Amino acid sequence: MIACKIIHLKEFMSHLLVRESFDSFWLSEASITTGNTFTIDGTLHPDFFSEETREILARCHRTHSLWKEVKPFCYSIIRGRQTPLQFRFVFRLSYEKTRQALAETGIQMDPDHVNGLFLNIQYSGGQMICTTGTSVSEFTMDRTLEQMWDQMVLRFFQERGIDHEDGC
Repeated sequence: MIACKIIHLKEFMSHLLVRESFDSFWLSEASITTGNTFTIDGTLHPDFFSEETREILARCHRTHSLWKEVKPFCYSIIRGRQTPLQFRFVFRLSYEKTRQALAETGIQMDPDHVNGLFLNIQYSGGQMICTTGTSVSEFTMDRTLEQMWDQMVLRFFQERGIDHEDGC
């Protein structure tokens, strides 16, 4: 797990809410506190969708909304004259991208045993902290998956010019 303090908040917020930087992440959950607290559970409810859509979601192993699908709602709550008191977004790497990352790095783990590779973004008290997290269904002392995910997130930030301080 790593924790990073974001240096340039406005630039980061542009990546988060305007640009497509985070669009392919699955949204696990969101919480935004302004005059009220708004909470979104990103888990999809298959019964809501048509049979055709359910089949597509099942083929992709997709269980959560994409950030790009929920982002407009979050943006409408956050934008305005006053800065939110706080917010938190929990992103998750998609099943397919998790599978690809395991294959590319040679980590011998079944993607079905990876419950999630998470990126937590939390704003409070005028600062933004991003932390990584991993969840697997089988206990292991091996930290290779966690280290791989940490490096992927740092590379993701670097490629987008997201400045941060490490180890906060």
